Amino acid sequence: MKLHEKRSHSHAHGTGDEEKIMTRKQKADQLKSNEGNESPKKPKVEADNDQHNGKATTEVAKEFEEFCKSVREHLSVAQMREILEANGQDSSGSDASVVIKCLDMLFYGPLEKCQICNGDLEFDGNRYSCKGTYSEWSSCVYKTRSPARKQEPFKLPDSVLNSPVAGLVKKYEDPKLRPHRYVGVTDKPFLGMMISLMGRLSRTHQYWKTKIEKHGGTVSNSVIGSCLHHCRVSDLMVPSLVLLFIALIKCFCKTLGAGVTCLVASPAERERGGSSKLVEAMERGVRVVSEAWLLDSIEKQEAQPLEAYDIVTDLAVDGKGIPWDKQVPEEHAIESLSAELKLYGKRGVYKDTRLQEQGGQIFEEDGILYNCVFSLCDQGGAINEYCIMQLVKVPDSNLHLYYKKGRVGDDPNAQERLEEWKDVVGAVKEFVRLFEEVTGNEFEPWEREKKFQKKPLKFYPIDMDDGVDVRCGGLGLRQLGVAAAHCKLEPMVANFMKVLCSQEIYKYALMEMDLDAPDLPMGMLSNVHLERCEEVLQEFIEKVKSMKESGPKAEAVWSDFSQRWFTLMHSSRPFIFRDYQELADHAAASFECVRDIVVASHMIGHMGDDTLDDPLSDRYKKIGCSISPLDKDSEDYKMILNYVEKTYEPVKLADIEYGISVENIFNVETKEGPSFDEVKKLPNKRLLWCGTRSSNLLRHLHKGFLPASCSLPVPGYMFGKGIVCSDAAAEAARYGFTAVDRPEGFLVLAVFSQGEEIMELKNPPEDTKPLEEKKVCVKGLGRKKPDESEYIDWKDDIKVPCGRLIPSEHQDSPLEYNEYTVYDPKQVSMRFLVGVKFEEKDTVMDAQD
Repeated sequence: MKLHEKRSHSHAHGTGDEEKIMTRKQKADQLKSNEGNESPKKPKVEADNDQHNGKATTEVAKEFEEFCKSVREHLSVAQMREILEANGQDSSGSDASVVIKCLDMLFYGPLEKCQICNGDLEFDGNRYSCKGTYSEWSSCVYKTRSPARKQEPFKLPDSVLNSPVAGLVKKYEDPKLRPHRYVGVTDKPFLGMMISLMGRLSRTHQYWKTKIEKHGGTVSNSVIGSCLHHCRVSDLMVPSLVLLFIALIKCFCKTLGAGVTCLVASPAERERGGSSKLVEAMERGVRVVSEAWLLDSIEKQEAQPLEAYDIVTDLAVDGKGIPWDKQVPEEHAIESLSAELKLYGKRGVYKDTRLQEQGGQIFEEDGILYNCVFSLCDQGGAINEYCIMQLVKVPDSNLHLYYKKGRVGDDPNAQERLEEWKDVVGAVKEFVRLFEEVTGNEFEPWEREKKFQKKPLKFYPIDMDDGVDVRCGGLGLRQLGVAAAHCKLEPMVANFMKVLCSQEIYKYALMEMDLDAPDLPMGMLSNVHLERCEEVLQEFIEKVKSMKESGPKAEAVWSDFSQRWFTLMHSSRPFIFRDYQELADHAAASFECVRDIVVASHMIGHMGDDTLDDPLSDRYKKIGCSISPLDKDSEDYKMILNYVEKTYEPVKLADIEYGISVENIFNVETKEGPSFDEVKKLPNKRLLWCGTRSSNLLRHLHKGFLPASCSLPVPGYMFGKGIVCSDAAAEAARYGFTAVDRPEGFLVLAVFSQGEEIMELKNPPEDTKPLEEKKVCVKGLGRKKPDESEYIDWKDDIKVPCGRLIPSEHQDSPLEYNEYTVYDPKQVSMRFLVGVKFEEKDTVMDAQD
């Protein structure tokens, strides 16, 4: 099973026995739709006999080609800028973009402004995209294939009216006489591309040549190539949307010196050392991609990112130079897990400076540490970058200023500078100047009072805390055995602490959430930053619940939040949220996980240098709880095994089902939160399951359970900011099982008092605040429930709902299993930790048969 296939870490309810788990990328591909008011269904490709004001597509194509050629010959770029300005169109940009915008306007009519932000639309070769700004956090991401146009004659400057093409241009002045632009999806993903083939592929070169030409591209025998001068626009049976794009390619080929787009080769070529053709491609900076790029581009009817299919750039001296969001998830995961954290916290010297090897420390003056990191996610502008600024003082040397800006995984293309300053005052002034340049804000008000106003297309600070990110401070793989061997704790407890104090579980958690940038200390964020994230999330949820907008305007609201969120929580693979479930999985649950990892970082500190001094016992004392293994012959152990067996159902990933085996069980008594003796005095008690990631567990043990961060109409968050448990081990297991390559996990059993008042619901209430204020217990009724005839009474009148799961009478419920929610932490006491292992079905539970 592949490394990137992973479980959602929220209570995602199932849809039946045939439910299949999709990765977020698969779901995003399935839901991808941001095309104005267009249907998500695939539009049909425009046929050749479609009519445009009585003309067939091929006629319009030929007419447009001749129009472009004539206008380009007789009008200068300066005149075209004049035309755009006279008609209220955007005249900025390169000469090429000005020509494209002007020819489009003269032939089809002036474009209306963006219906979302009143910005300017611009043709990008595939569709019209807005270039405006939606808010200080985001560019507008509105796109459409059929933009609105002004139904009025356009204005022409005198210089154009006196030109040889005045008559031709004025022919399209009347809106009624302009060709109607029908916009459909083209099946020409390789339009404007020249592709070179090399070596033995799975199909013959002739086969691929035919396919490439059928889908709009051309094939070159060399990696130098020439452009599409021989290709007649009228020969390509494509919608009129792309005619302008092709025509402009022809106009600019010579000017731009266009060559091949990529070289398609077999990965075996690199193993054989390649050929002169491959070497030449690498020297010229031409991407060398696998055959899968052709297949996927044709299947998805859109050219896929070349970086994701690259097969040779890791051979270059500077490394791969492929941002993680452009890599296939498997490669991203491997790089993430093997990457060394470069910045561990506010006092950390960035690893690439190499100044820490000389004893370098972050410069501090008047209580200010001169160490800042920033993030900017602007999907409208295709920006997802981080920035780092540091002043580093090296013993017996001068002050050093370090600056870096780039994308995660793309170090070869990052902007980077390291300067030595003899003048401390000058270095500080330059640091302050850079801060203001990067953010548009003053430095001292931010550092001293956290005053900051986000500016459009400017970076936002990621506020670091003073400590060590657990991905740096925790135990590395080679240190785990040594630390456990020198631990004075009971061996099973020592092994448990070894897991909690390892870097691995936290690396995995952040990788699975795509919050894994090695350049940013996501495990050492300040409380100020976490509170800001929580505030933004809650504000958005309230806004979207009361939102009356629909269609593109609603999509813009979601897009704005997405860009805001991934600026605050820098992601290596940002995307646009589209529904409440994605908010639960990738905003709320991710926030809660990062919050808990920050606590773990502070608890664990830096363990790397003291593995022989029993650091595990020291951290065990810091947690402040009692953990002891449960005797496997005890009645409690047998009761819990029975509870697991009766209420667990296999997790399904693709076509494989995963069962569960119990490895060990621990008794737990925490100091934070209510004790077992306190909770057992309360009414209506049950022993219930709580789901958790391994990366969240240390925080739960140290500080007790925290309520959910928000209220969302999806399982796990449905009844507001409460503590959620379930009577089904299957529900809790969905938290613990995150990836098949990470099969170990923990389930928590807690004594849960429902109190005197219990409210049963199967649908989310419109407003959860009354429930939170009254502090009643809410039982969410699921489609499955434990058989009540098999319940048992445990000690102190605590019921254990350990019946086999059977269908309930609530088959229309959005919940698969029952959920219990309380709003007072004093009603829940952690009692047992169940260490489990997820394995393919039919290979587990044998030991208990």
